[in-house]
Amino acid sequence: MNEIDPALRITADAVRNAPGASGGRGIGQLNPMAIQIANQFRKDTMSPVMVIGLLRLGEFALVALIGLAVAEYYVGFPGPLWATYLAVIVGGAAAAVLALEIADLYQLPALRNPPRQSGLILLLWSGVFAVLTLAGFLAKMSADFSRVWFMAWYGLGFAALMIERFAVSRVIRKWARNGAMERRAVIVGGGRDAEKLIRALEQQPDNDIRICGIFDDRDDLRSPRIVAGYPKLGTLDELIEFARLARIDMLIVSLPLTAESRVLSMLKKLWVLPVDIRLSAHSNQLRFRPRAYSFVGRVPMLDIFDKPISNWDSVAKRLFDIFFSVIAIVLLMPVMIATAIAIKLDSPGPVLFRQKRHGFNNEVVEVLEFRSMYTHLSDPTAKNAVTRNDPRVTRVGRFIRKTSIDEFPQFFNALAGSLSLVGPRPHAISARAHDRIFDEIVDGYFARHKVKPGVTGWAQINGWRGEIDTDEKIQKRTEFDLYYIENWSLWFDLKILLLTPIRLLKSENAY
Repeated sequence: MNEIDPALRITADAVRNAPGASGGRGIGQLNPMAIQIANQFRKDTMSPVMVIGLLRLGEFALVALIGLAVAEYYVGFPGPLWATYLAVIVGGAAAAVLALEIADLYQLPALRNPPRQSGLILLLWSGVFAVLTLAGFLAKMSADFSRVWFMAWYGLGFAALMIERFAVSRVIRKWARNGAMERRAVIVGGGRDAEKLIRALEQQPDNDIRICGIFDDRDDLRSPRIVAGYPKLGTLDELIEFARLARIDMLIVSLPLTAESRVLSMLKKLWVLPVDIRLSAHSNQLRFRPRAYSFVGRVPMLDIFDKPISNWDSVAKRLFDIFFSVIAIVLLMPVMIATAIAIKLDSPGPVLFRQKRHGFNNEVVEVLEFRSMYTHLSDPTAKNAVTRNDPRVTRVGRFIRKTSIDEFPQFFNALAGSLSLVGPRPHAISARAHDRIFDEIVDGYFARHKVKPGVTGWAQINGWRGEIDTDEKIQKRTEFDLYYIENWSLWFDLKILLLTPIRLLKSENAY
């Protein structure tokens, strides 16, 4: 989606520092109707962006393979011009996909109705072959190529594209009916503004938005219980829990831009969620440049927050995690075996310690560590933080905690997918400082969970690791974690990964 102009964007700092509101600390108890609706949406869906991306790759492969198959059948490989044939085939397939992309034929409306687009597809396909013919003529190479191969590729390629598009349209319609491919949205704010927005969205039959309900803090007089046929499911505090249970993809705020204080108050609560947040511009009188808007169908939206590390970024990060986790496990296996033996010899009990911690979207994950404390003194809830010379820690435990060897089993968590290699460190569910749990100390603490937690993180390599015995330490951790989320890239991950062994060995805060 397009970005809003920088001067218009509501920044994360502005939301965090806005007066009033809880920053997501309080989570309301959902009413039975909201729970029932949320449970209907618990199953994961396929992202339209991912599906369309895979379709682009699939059509490139389809066109290229047909060209190669015809060439193999009629010309034969290998031959004196096989490299040239291969270059033409790859270039032609890439040009075809690029032409379809420029013509917006990878948008959902076009994919749902291939008969209406068949003429345009034929025109673009013919244009690609016209360009290839012209290029061969100008390079004085056209006589070297088989005309039978060229025309067979043209005819079979177009036929295959249309057959594939008809098949894809049926699948997409089926997925749209059963909810397998959709973006789940919640309307924030009720009343007449919400009704206008819903009516406008309903007039866009080809959009992929599924409205799951309405949430509003206002009473029933200003915000009725039913708006345009959709129920009001609760308040904004309840929305936070609902969005996590139902795996909501987008929050659409149906408030005018003039209600600045109320918009900021809402965002103050909602920005902790890993979702896209859009401000409806459908009924606003103020108009910006077209590039300032993103669109759901033809309904204009202003982009406030984007879900971090989503779609293809999440695929790239997952491949990054798998690749480097396997390398780490292979290289560190001798150290892990020696550590397991040392733990067994030092004190009775299991080698591994399992602890419930907060993961992505506040879900509970089980994190593995080498056991560093006496079994009968272990503290799975982390209510009592480990301190210097803590008598609960074994002799081997002191060493492996100091060197972070105790965290090596978390590479298996990263390989399995419950953790990422790099991200905010996962904290135990009941972890606290001075008898206060962390989200009571840091406003917006749960925004750390907008991405998967990591084996290592930006806060850790900047010295914020180990015992959390002051409010400042958890505040600083959260500050660095949010910086990482807002500035993520694969290069940033690689930098943190490479600096981790250097920085952690110099740390004085782990005991």
